[in-house]
Amino acid sequence: MAELEVDILANSQLWRGHEGLLSRALAAAAEVEGKFGTVSLLLGDDASVAELNQQFRGKSGPTNVLSFPPAAGSAEPGFLGDIALAAETIVEQANFQGKRFEIHAAHLVVHGFLHLIGYDHENPADADVMETRERVILASLGIEDPYA
Repeated sequence: MAELEVDILANSQLWRGHEGLLSRALAAAAEVEGKFGTVSLLLGDDASVAELNQQFRGKSGPTNVLSFPPAAGSAEPGFLGDIALAAETIVEQANFQGKRFEIHAAHLVVHGFLHLIGYDHENPADADVMETRERVILASLGIEDPYA
């Protein structure tokens, strides 16, 4: 049976107790998409994600989720990439949207996983495809449509 291994590094206390749901969300994404291997998940704070955002994207400030697929030819076999989540930004967005923190974080980790395996939302058609995949994966976990 194919599996997804998730290596978690948490550097914010806001993530305590939420690791299990995020791992299950990643496993569901891997199962639905048929993509297995290893994902490194940084459960970061805004400062650590802002640093990554500046270093790798040239953008200042934190963002909710960053995905880093492995560079071509540089990764271990089966390594799918790195995902980083920014706790304070996700708390703020969840509060603004009237959602629970862990549900919004689960959506974002699925979103990040889809980026790792090649999905994007650069144009409306691609965004529709990606959002549909997110809905299917989240529904498999009993999580309501995040776009409704």
